[in-house]
Amino acid sequence: MRLGFSVDALLRKARGGGVLKMGLAKLDEGAWLQPDPDLAARAAGFEDFPEGIKTSSEGDAAGAELAAMLGLTGGLPEAAAAHHEDMCLLTLRPGEDQYRVVGAAVAWPSDWTPADKMGLPLRALHAPIQGYEEQLASGVDHFMAKLKPGAIYGRCNWFIAATGEKRWVAGPPEQAFAHVTPNNAGETLFVRSERQTLRRLSETNAILFTIGIYVSPLGELSHENQQRLATAVTSLLEGEGGRRGAQAYAHALAGYVAHRE
Repeated sequence: MRLGFSVDALLRKARGGGVLKMGLAKLDEGAWLQPDPDLAARAAGFEDFPEGIKTSSEGDAAGAELAAMLGLTGGLPEAAAAHHEDMCLLTLRPGEDQYRVVGAAVAWPSDWTPADKMGLPLRALHAPIQGYEEQLASGVDHFMAKLKPGAIYGRCNWFIAATGEKRWVAGPPEQAFAHVTPNNAGETLFVRSERQTLRRLSETNAILFTIGIYVSPLGELSHENQQRLATAVTSLLEGEGGRRGAQAYAHALAGYVAHRE
């Protein structure tokens, strides 16, 4: 299966609400990373957000292996700077059964900073996600334990943002979306999708997690995807809406889509 490299393509594969699921698709090597990345944009992203690079001695060997695998010298920062995707490395400490973040190079994170995540085990890392512990944690732990070198898996998600910037810092929803109405939602609401992949490095046994960020104004998406989002935000209000701020934009989004119908 393939995952595209745009919001329109990714939304068709993304979860629309309900029970949390990993939603993984096995990818071919050629469908792993975005071809022809905008390296100037990557350089600018890291220059604007130097705290997006955080490495540790636990991840040094894995970072060097990753860089070499991609035909580069250096480590994790050099690998992420040469590709569209932000990159994180996770390793398993002796005697533990949960992977921990040991390195991150993220120019365009979705409202997080590596310093706050470094060293955290997966369950603590995902604690802000409502329902993760009950619905998804065991499945993720099992997947990570069984992942074999050479296999690549991908998934995608989506968020609604009030900015088209690739690095997203979410403010209080009531303020961020205060200007949004059903009439202007096509231009003032932005759909942000993360194209995520997981693969194990063969020498260090570390797991590489990549995050490709894609952002599009709501009004530029296909009508099918606009309808999909209008349906999904209703589900969010009953589940993850608080974390995603859906109560501040759901009415405007649904109204915009209904008017276009």
